[in-house]
Amino acid sequence: MTRTSRASDVALSNDKRRRAWAKRAPKYDRSIGFFERRVFGTDSRAWACAHAKGETLEVAVGTGLNLPLYDADVRLTAIDLSPQMLQIAKQRADEIDRAADLQEADAHQLPFVDASFDTVVCTYSLCNIPDPHRAVGEMKRVLRPGGQLVLVDHIRSSVKPVLWLQKLIEFFSMRSEGEHMTRRPLEEVEAHGFTVTQRERLGPGAVVERLVAERNS
Repeated sequence: MTRTSRASDVALSNDKRRRAWAKRAPKYDRSIGFFERRVFGTDSRAWACAHAKGETLEVAVGTGLNLPLYDADVRLTAIDLSPQMLQIAKQRADEIDRAADLQEADAHQLPFVDASFDTVVCTYSLCNIPDPHRAVGEMKRVLRPGGQLVLVDHIRSSVKPVLWLQKLIEFFSMRSEGEHMTRRPLEEVEAHGFTVTQRERLGPGAVVERLVAERNS
């Protein structure tokens, strides 16, 4: 997707992702767990959730793997495009007695008024959202001035052989599931005028980036 993606293009891409996630939802925890143990690292979700303060929105909550990791005083709202993923998240929230407002919604059109949240969190999801520029813009819109955007995602490697492998995988994954291996959310964050206050790359081939950025105005 380009930064000028038409609404009709985004809608078609969203439909494709809904179908893909409907199939993947029952297997998602096992699949992402494998990659976190072997490649991404197992502490980034806790790192992201530890930065959440006050009124917090999680974009693309998926099956709710982050839900147990938020502090008890965080007032949590979370959205996801997939009803199948969201149903699993709701079951998880019930099982751990985690109060959260879980809603089916589109990251490109967040159903919240401007400046609603102190923190927005998104982990391992901008790689799959059709128009990441528009999504980050929506995250900025719903953040209060001085609020924090917290992102974790896999990104294009700085090691050429790893990058070539990512591009090969991406050739197929983009067509089957809309999954991008070589995106860099940092570029969208900077394009929207955030101030990056924390940033680090980690994992084999530096394929994971996590960052905290502040909305200035």
